[in-house]
Amino acid sequence: MSPSIKFAVSCPVVRLAQQLIKQPSLSPDDAGCQAIIIDRLRTLEFTVEPMPFGDTQNFWAWRGKGRTLVFAGHTDVVPAGDAQSWDNPPFEPTLRDGMLYGRGAADMKGSLSAMVVAAERFVAQHPYHQGRLAFLITSDEEASAHNGTVKVMEILMARQERLDYCLVGEPSSRCQVGDIIKNGRRGSLTANLLIQGIQGHVAYPHLADNPVHHAMAALNKLIETQWDQGNDFFPPTTMQITNIYAGTSSNNVIPGKLRVQFNFRFNTEVTDKIIRQKVEELIQNHGLCYQINWCLSGQPFLTAHGELVEAVVRAVKHYQKITPRLETTGGTSDGRFIARQEGTQIVELGPVNNTIHKVNECVNTDDLRLLSCMYQSIMEYLIL
Repeated sequence: MSPSIKFAVSCPVVRLAQQLIKQPSLSPDDAGCQAIIIDRLRTLEFTVEPMPFGDTQNFWAWRGKGRTLVFAGHTDVVPAGDAQSWDNPPFEPTLRDGMLYGRGAADMKGSLSAMVVAAERFVAQHPYHQGRLAFLITSDEEASAHNGTVKVMEILMARQERLDYCLVGEPSSRCQVGDIIKNGRRGSLTANLLIQGIQGHVAYPHLADNPVHHAMAALNKLIETQWDQGNDFFPPTTMQITNIYAGTSSNNVIPGKLRVQFNFRFNTEVTDKIIRQKVEELIQNHGLCYQINWCLSGQPFLTAHGELVEAVVRAVKHYQKITPRLETTGGTSDGRFIARQEGTQIVELGPVNNTIHKVNECVNTDDLRLLSCMYQSIMEYLIL
């Protein structure tokens, strides 16, 4: 056994990550992951409150009183895809060349393991800490997210539980752990547009009305529209057409309907209401007969500064000797639900994200150890 593998096998963060990866927790199935974590937290005298909703397992756990630092994450993973394409079975954690392979290694069972082990060390060293250390864990982040963190936050807010700081363990890093931290996320707004025409024979276009032809100018205008300039924290709002389809699969039938789906990733310079109004005005100005349904997945949120950002930057500098960049790029996270509580500071810090959702997903075992040290440092800075 090589020295690197010996180290990894002996590292408590890696051992817990291996245990979690073995559980095939395809979203929203937790597959027993939360029971493993809960057992360890109860040993630390955390109060654990399971909050299942529908097909989703969630729990809220806390220890201590006072200002609250929450570690948030998810036990669910995306499907492995073609298991034959993996070098090792996706749910058999494998150590090779300093890397831990398996579905969820980076997104985000490695982070969960780092959080739990950091809490174990923190409590052992500071059993009478002043603030409250908490965990908010769900099994529905990768799928619909309807029964996960959003439902837990509804309960916590209804009973006026204050979350002062929240660290989400999403894989935020680009090249080395801690080089990027997310101090916000863009909002996500999806439009499902139906443009109505009249179906007919291609040889008799005067008897039909082709919605594809009519929609082209409007769609081009939509693509060309500049929504805003962005700001110091966010890039400009973007729009992408994600699906477009029409017709009957026959080459001699003019379609009667055109369906177009497009998504906006928007910043704090524009609201979802403004986007909706501008889109519908554009469609109406082109004289289209249409129906449109909107789906708002999340509002943009930002922690521009504060004690949490300071604590995370300080921890990264100490352990990595680098100054992390603050970014708001990427997709959405469950931070969008936690941000509904006004005043909660939210930052995402996790491992390198270049293999997430891919075949042979992996995480550097040294990074997991470092990440756990950073998490403990943040605990000590904020609630000791």
